Amino acid sequence: MIKIYAVGGTIDKVYFDGKGQYQIGDPEIGKILEEGLVNIPYSITSICQKDSLDMTEEDREEIYKAIEQDDYRLFVLTHGTDTMVDTAKKLQTIKGKTIVLTGSMKPAKFKTSDATFNVGFALAAVQSLPEGVYIGMGGQIFHPDNTRKNREKSRFETLTSDY
Repeated sequence: MIKIYAVGGTIDKVYFDGKGQYQIGDPEIGKILEEGLVNIPYSITSICQKDSLDMTEEDREEIYKAIEQDDYRLFVLTHGTDTMVDTAKKLQTIKGKTIVLTGSMKPAKFKTSDATFNVGFALAAVQSLPEGVYIGMGGQIFHPDNTRKNREKSRFETLTSDY
């Protein structure tokens, strides 16, 4: 069984007003999985529900403790992309679990969002990867110590070829 933690970010954003402002809404992951006819066992829990730029070290500690104390072994986190690497680095000392962080560059409610693809990719990745913490975005797996978000190109990229 896979435990999914929804922690907010662009994937869960909805329009707040007519000026194009966004607000974090209810987690979209359940709807994504239902529409994708996913039939693997999973459980969804919501934590934080924040834009990742608003996340604090206390929020990351709350996520860390939730995963560390959870009996599950496989985890997918839907997370905002701006500080996803920071959270992934925080989680690296957790042993005996496989953790994949994913999100989207556009809200899941948008027709052209990458959310559905990234969620499906993360679900497949968490079942295939060895124990550790990974970022799964755009069809690639990234190691937290060796990646960054390229805001100009709206994608993640590897910093060096050491991995």
